[in-house]
Amino acid sequence: MSNKLTLILSFSLVLAAAVVGLALYAQLPDPMPSHWNAAGEVDGYMSRFWGVFLLPLTTAGLTLLLFAVPFIDPLKANIAKFRSIYNLFIVGFVVYMLYVYGLTLAAALGYRFNMTRTLLPAMGLLFIGIGYLIKNAKRNFFIGIRTPWTLSSDTVWEKTHALGAKTFIASGVVILVSAFLGEIGIWLMLAVLMVAIFVPVVYSYVLFAREERQEKNKAAPKRF
Repeated sequence: MSNKLTLILSFSLVLAAAVVGLALYAQLPDPMPSHWNAAGEVDGYMSRFWGVFLLPLTTAGLTLLLFAVPFIDPLKANIAKFRSIYNLFIVGFVVYMLYVYGLTLAAALGYRFNMTRTLLPAMGLLFIGIGYLIKNAKRNFFIGIRTPWTLSSDTVWEKTHALGAKTFIASGVVILVSAFLGEIGIWLMLAVLMVAIFVPVVYSYVLFAREERQEKNKAAPKRF
């Protein structure tokens, strides 16, 4: 996906969502629901104005930030190698945020549903998308699993991201399934996310330490 198409599509979606929110403004309560607990029940509210406009504005700001990252990264040439996939991820992220926005508006209008169960499938797809992005990411300072060890070695980066892609995609699948497990689904989601994040980080250190030992062994004088 090209940069121009990414911007046009992303901001068209945000604008369309904002127009829908504005059209429904008079029908929405003040305050309106803004936060849900693990059981999917409302436990927080905000004013109608911010309930309608905060999420579209936040999404627009985050989209600009994500779009700017490849231009400011010192390793922008590496990002260029997977830029089309990264752009696709940006659009997917916008769709996810606007899905959350749609659910918020629906809840404010009085539609009855469990927010957690309704949101989990979208979260699962988001993490599968992150996994696909990670699988294709080349070494850079902003996108991917950025530890001191992955940033120090292309080999460690590649191997860590190969594993990280699998853990994120697997976590996305588990999150999809957890939507059908009731309240326990949210705790299962948190557990698999911890695994998806921390296992690649530890693995990157192990790989770097192994690589460092191999380099020392090669540099050590041989005894006859």
